[in-house]
Amino acid sequence: MATFLAKITIFEGKEAEFEEVARMMYEATHLHEPNCVRYEYWRGAEPRSYYCMESFDNFMSFMKHQVSPHHEAPDFGSLLESIELEWIDPIQGASALVPTEAMDVPDDADELMKTYAASHPVVMQAWWDALR
Repeated sequence: MATFLAKITIFEGKEAEFEEVARMMYEATHLHEPNCVRYEYWRGAEPRSYYCMESFDNFMSFMKHQVSPHHEAPDFGSLLESIELEWIDPIQGASALVPTEAMDVPDDADELMKTYAASHPVVMQAWWDALR
């Protein structure tokens, strides 16, 4: 499994455009990606702040999402002032998800996937191991 929370800050005045892109990506992701377990957006407390929780069967499923046409088509990056990914690990017995695990992309992955894998690596926390 690969699960994270993204904290997103949108450029001022881009909120409506961001929410339209989020709706499109939500619909396309759930329609075309059977290995997506969760993919949801929320508005945050602070102006222009949003959260996204994404959970995929594994890291490669996340990478396939990242390079999918519906993820690459909108100019998503032009709306983001900042984005911070935090890899999270579900507590067994208190979540329906399975533990987050790191995974290498294959050597024959295309350059875009390798770029995303380098910029979005799964960060496993050592303290998780004792509680799993």
